[in-house]
Amino acid sequence: MKPIVGVIPLWDDEKESLWMLPGYMDALESNGATPIILPLSTDKEVLDKCFNMVDGILFTGGHDVNPKFYNQKNEMCGLLCDPRDEMEKYLFTKAIENDKPILGICRGIQLFNALLGGTLYQDLPTEHPSETKHSMKKPYNRGVHTVDILKDTPLFEVIGVDKLSVNSYHHQAIKDLAPNVIANAVSEDGLVEAITLPDKKFVMAVQWHPEFLWEDSEENDVIIRAFVKAIDE
Repeated sequence: MKPIVGVIPLWDDEKESLWMLPGYMDALESNGATPIILPLSTDKEVLDKCFNMVDGILFTGGHDVNPKFYNQKNEMCGLLCDPRDEMEKYLFTKAIENDKPILGICRGIQLFNALLGGTLYQDLPTEHPSETKHSMKKPYNRGVHTVDILKDTPLFEVIGVDKLSVNSYHHQAIKDLAPNVIANAVSEDGLVEAITLPDKKFVMAVQWHPEFLWEDSEENDVIIRAFVKAIDE
């Protein structure tokens, strides 16, 4: 049977509705998984049932991560979504405890790092000014800067290249790397753009957006493939 991957829903504040980018779902399905969109809930009974039903979880992009998760006050964040923060914290913690494969994208890498004890830049333009473009405009299926893939890391083993052109649409990023977390890729201006957690079946996160690149980039497609493969192993 195809592995079931729970996908964290996106939340539209203006419409007060859940939504989803098709790229997340399509990339998973193309690589042999059955993706399902999870409910946005803080009910632990609901989340436990969802957790037990899925074989892996994809943590999607979206709102800023609440700075309370890394012991800071909200000084330069954009929109927050407290229910999503609490839901993801609960599911992430269970995934780590049960060694269930998880993949984080954009917000996902920030969330992983914060929950594991690291910190974030709340606003890159003011806290980490750079000539590197981290907030691109459409279309998103193209690269706007490069990242160096660090050798002898899980990400290098997966994609097999030491430099990758990536898209970029974020104003927050990893500041202090969490303890025990390994940096796998670094941007031109020194930001950590990919991480893994050793001694776990599969805990990986990237700052860019493979869901927009996977159809035209084998390196991005294989990240999704490696995630699904880890579930099956």
